Amino acid sequence: MYVTMPSLRRSRHPLVRVLSLLVGVALIGVLLVFGLMVAGVLLVGGSLLLAWRRWHHAKSPASPAAARATHQPDVLEGEFVVIQQGRPVTH
Repeated sequence: MYVTMPSLRRSRHPLVRVLSLLVGVALIGVLLVFGLMVAGVLLVGGSLLLAWRRWHHAKSPASPAAARATHQPDVLEGEFVVIQQGRPVTH
């Protein structure tokens, strides 16, 4: 089974060539404007969402991150190795 497409031969008439060029440029312009509008909507929407989240989290007084930042632990938990200066360390 072969798929055949009609040959796309360029027209010889100068008016048809100019009109096809203008249609192509107009189509590219419309796509460019549409793409810029979509990018603008995404940028504005993302910045509004970010501002709303920051405002919403700033209003709540009992956020866990703020509680952790103000709390100073009395004991540090973990495993530590004391390294003395002058001696090579082997692990």
